[in-house]
Amino acid sequence: MTENQILIPLLLTLGAGLATAIGSAIAFFARRTNKKLLSFSLGLSGGVMIYVSFVELFHEAEISLSVAYDDRTGSALTVLSFFAGILLIGIIDRLVPSFENPHEAHCIEEISEHRPPAHPRLMRTGVMTALAIGIHNFPEGIATFTSAVENISLGVAIATAIAIHNIPEGIAVSIPIYYATGNRRKAFFMSLLSGLAEPVGALLAWALLMPFMSQALMGCILAVVAGIMVFISIDELLPAAREYGEAHISIYGVVTGMAVMAASLLMLA
Repeated sequence: MTENQILIPLLLTLGAGLATAIGSAIAFFARRTNKKLLSFSLGLSGGVMIYVSFVELFHEAEISLSVAYDDRTGSALTVLSFFAGILLIGIIDRLVPSFENPHEAHCIEEISEHRPPAHPRLMRTGVMTALAIGIHNFPEGIATFTSAVENISLGVAIATAIAIHNIPEGIAVSIPIYYATGNRRKAFFMSLLSGLAEPVGALLAWALLMPFMSQALMGCILAVVAGIMVFISIDELLPAAREYGEAHISIYGVVTGMAVMAASLLMLA
């Protein structure tokens, strides 16, 4: 595997993770939350991820595993790997701190124009939210990286979708830490740190999986990634999209995301 085949997927994963910093910056410099745009964008991100998971990743995994074994075994392993991905992210979701929902919708208006008085108790909430989001971002980094290694165009689409959904997560980390410390720089840094879990996940995938990579292993990974992304979409993106705006706007985003992804796959076919 050449240097470019590794470097580009790593850069895509880094870019997706750094989107939490974009959310933090928006929280501090924008005057109001464009809820309709955010709702549409999150829906679009979910639509892209769901479509890619079922139409592309699941299909590619089944082909790889059927070639490595036989059609029946390949199909069975694809299904098992898909639900293993759902189980993995589901376990992570249950193990992270539950007292504060890291994906709860937050608005820019929650930050006042003036420096707030420090509320030290909120620091724990902010740090634990950053930790929770970091843990969730870890498998997302693996998903972006492995998809980009298999198909760079697919990796770009997934990285973009994950970056969109990382923006409100950056807001979710920044707000409680800002109110805990009154320090915008510290809030921005914690937000950035939570997003850096994604390239860490990519590096771990490269270090642990690439030396043993085979057609069968890549098939299993793609199916696991599909399961992870379907769970993220249903559990995080679509509920958050509905919270930020009207239900129909989020659905329009989902359908648009699916249509855009379908068109791009057809053009690249």
